[in-house]
Amino acid sequence: MRMTDKIALITGAAGGIGLAIAQGFAREGAKVAISDLDLDAAERAAAGIRDAGGEAMAVAIDVTDEAAMDAGFAKVVDAWGRIDVAVANAGIQHIEALDKLSFANWRKVTSVHLDGAFLTTRASLRQMYQQQGGGCILYIGSVHSKLASPLKAPYVAAKHGLLGLCRAVAKEGAAHGVSANVICPGFVRTPLVEKQIPEQARELGISEEEVIRDVMLKDTVDQEFTTLEDISEVAVNLAAFPTAALTGQSVVVSHGWYMQ
Repeated sequence: MRMTDKIALITGAAGGIGLAIAQGFAREGAKVAISDLDLDAAERAAAGIRDAGGEAMAVAIDVTDEAAMDAGFAKVVDAWGRIDVAVANAGIQHIEALDKLSFANWRKVTSVHLDGAFLTTRASLRQMYQQQGGGCILYIGSVHSKLASPLKAPYVAAKHGLLGLCRAVAKEGAAHGVSANVICPGFVRTPLVEKQIPEQARELGISEEEVIRDVMLKDTVDQEFTTLEDISEVAVNLAAFPTAALTGQSVVVSHGWYMQ
């Protein structure tokens, strides 16, 4: 049990990668706060973890809302006393060529990914700095934190930005026992990715099968999707890592799509 008695808050955790990480943390003994914009979905996710023998609570947080973020963290601290691990996972996608992209859609994507990560970070640090033992902040980046693809400019820009934010946190947080790392998945078949397949097929004028084969998995070593279990296992290992030897880093989990 690598995370016994740790308190973890994960944003965007009612489904997909966030839920898989929450489930992985709970299996390793952590108490997990399922944060999501959709409180009903968060409640269902938390109930599922409790049914499996874990300890979980649901928290409604709009990651672009300062007051909501701070209130969500306060609710978890009021219930469990501290926050040892925070995961900035909430994200959205928008598929469109740059010359057609509206400023509103640019801001919508970057606000959730980058502003949301900042607000998660600030709330985390304010709590972690005042508690014994510091803490760990994980950011869910992407291979698109390292590379670019057509039709995803705001997503690519925001995911690159997470690397800089993480490194700044690693520098500033070290004196307080806070580490920070970025997990960079390849394509995982979450609802976010499933939605992209027909959108990219339309934009590129190719079939959905060609999107998967020739776009998403083209540069992997084995033409396989990264799995939720892959990402959860990496998150557990980073959250449970016992020293500051591993901080300010990015871990790419992509079947060799990107090698660093």
